Amino acid sequence: MKLQQLLSHTRKAIDTYNMIDDGDKIAIGISGGKDSLALLYALKGLQRFYPKKFEIEAITVSLGFDNFNLSGVKELCNELEINYTILDTDIGDIIFNQRKEKNPCSLCAKMRKGALNEMAVELGCNKIALGHHKEDIVETMMMSLFFEGRFYSFSPVTYLDRMKLYSIRPLMYVSERDLIGFKNKYNLPVVKSPCPADGNTKREYMKNLLNKLNNENPGLIQRLYRAIESSDIKGWK
Repeated sequence: MKLQQLLSHTRKAIDTYNMIDDGDKIAIGISGGKDSLALLYALKGLQRFYPKKFEIEAITVSLGFDNFNLSGVKELCNELEINYTILDTDIGDIIFNQRKEKNPCSLCAKMRKGALNEMAVELGCNKIALGHHKEDIVETMMMSLFFEGRFYSFSPVTYLDRMKLYSIRPLMYVSERDLIGFKNKYNLPVVKSPCPADGNTKREYMKNLLNKLNNENPGLIQRLYRAIESSDIKGWK
């Protein structure tokens, strides 16, 4: 996928769900993965010509693991002229050593989001952009069906009342396959997660299951995505 295609999909999401307003200051949550790095390119590209003017900050919440080298991400942010903040935490130690969580992902996600939100507010941001793509949305819906017994997925725009922040998902129309192509074409400085649970989570299980089912039933993921779009889930048009 070329940058122009990424910008087109991103602008469609932003326009459809009114994700950006004049004067916004948007924090991009950078995990080091391909999705959030592609989101950096997308929002920086749109910033140059989008009719509504907005500022960008980039934030990484470091969980405190070793072998998490963000030098390539720093260089990319410098190249794109985006201010980059690395927030060092001891979340990894709390989850795996102090609490010894058997199912660490849920608590870790809450703590990371909390840290990201607080840093965004500290930097004067009113919105947080997250790199969730089309398959992330479908996977979340399937996880809700399988493990909670309800038809649900996160919405494109969410208001976090306690923090007075909006979270937006500008990559909602972009497929993971296209993001992989973008990563390869533009040599994104992806940083592999050093988390001990990486690759062994419920989300990874659902991703593999959906890929298998989609191979057996071509177009399944797209049909499931359309089901979410046409549902009564709050926040979806």
